[in-house]
Amino acid sequence: MGLSTASVYPQTTESAFRFAADLGYDGVEIMVWADAVSQNVGAVAALSRKYGMPVVSLHAPCLLITQRIWGADPVAKLARSVQAAQDLDTTTVVIHPPFRWQRKYADGFADQIAELEDKSDVVVAVENMFPMRADRFFGAKERSAGRLAKRGGPGPAVSAFQPSYDPTDVGHRHFTLDFSHVATAGSDAMAMAERMGDGLTHLHLADGRGASVDEHLIPGDGTVPVAEVCAALMKRGFDGRAAVEINTQNARTKPERAAMLSRALDFGRKHLS
Repeated sequence: MGLSTASVYPQTTESAFRFAADLGYDGVEIMVWADAVSQNVGAVAALSRKYGMPVVSLHAPCLLITQRIWGADPVAKLARSVQAAQDLDTTTVVIHPPFRWQRKYADGFADQIAELEDKSDVVVAVENMFPMRADRFFGAKERSAGRLAKRGGPGPAVSAFQPSYDPTDVGHRHFTLDFSHVATAGSDAMAMAERMGDGLTHLHLADGRGASVDEHLIPGDGTVPVAEVCAALMKRGFDGRAAVEINTQNARTKPERAAMLSRALDFGRKHLS
């Protein structure tokens, strides 16, 4: 059970290590983003030693807001992410599908991943994403979730990903299942887990209510059957890794944020033990 550094945003990478150590997590997932420490393998390794928290996974810089981190070439950034994982003694890299405008990268994406995995002991687990839905332009996310429930599914949407926001459409060797993204996409979490099959090696523990924006609620607080999916995975012998990736930006104090992170950890311990 790892704690994603994204779970403490807008606090620092070191803050995530401190929370993980204090709350009893097994390690930390590094989201490589604007925090300079997250981009520095040596600095991350030093934090790992300081807090006794191993890096259990590394999330490559593939968000819209991290397009210029580690350079502008996504091919080079993916290769660098795998090297960083090796340097940090972790075997899991999380990556999103390419954006539609990254045509050259998209054309060689699957082949590059396969080559990187063949040449290292690192698993590159492609994460399910979600489309841009028209609902996000019409009021609060709570109301958009209600509209989705009323009509029985997501409304008009456009995918920013090539060829799809669902990585099982391509058939990679390894996948990351993000429960919040499932909710935003209006997808079936159990069906997606089944499509990912034995290639499902990493989980982002979170939840959502089907809003038009990505919520990353504490697992159990939304409408996704996270517990049921976890139970099914354990029944079939899932032995991958999991990282809590929730939104704690509404926490007003350190104890309040700690309580949210602790609840998420307890959920993971209960349903993935």
